[in-house]
Amino acid sequence: MHELLNFLARTPAVLAGFASGLSDAELRWGSSADRFSILENICHLRDLELQGYAKRIERILNENEPELPDFDGARVAAEGNYNAEYVSTALEVFRVARNANLEKLKAAVGEGLSRTGSLEGVGQITLPRLAEMMREHDEGHLEDLRVLRQQLERHRSSATPP
Repeated sequence: MHELLNFLARTPAVLAGFASGLSDAELRWGSSADRFSILENICHLRDLELQGYAKRIERILNENEPELPDFDGARVAAEGNYNAEYVSTALEVFRVARNANLEKLKAAVGEGLSRTGSLEGVGQITLPRLAEMMREHDEGHLEDLRVLRQQLERHRSSATPP
């Protein structure tokens, strides 16, 4: 669990690295119905951290076998205007929310780690399984960001703006 939590703790800095040195246009580039821009990826992770993971952790710790709704990230993104947001604010809110969630997970030693809830579409989960799901989700978006950043770098080197 220690290695898993360390990975999750590094994600905010990794996200900031992907956004570093990019213009506003570059941060918003690549947006389409099926592909987030760098900024949209960061905002999505922030919203999932706040509206999904934080609530799930809290309910698993404080309720007996809570029914946990799925987080509809596509709906939340469609309802929001992520590309109108400020990357620095989105990164900071994500960092603070992630750190708060990690503190709750670290504090849930012993019996707290064996508490369960039922996540819609998944079934019964424990806090360690939820942390694994967080890592898996982070990894997917970090890979998307790596690809986007590579594409932006290729555009820069060929002098064709995105």
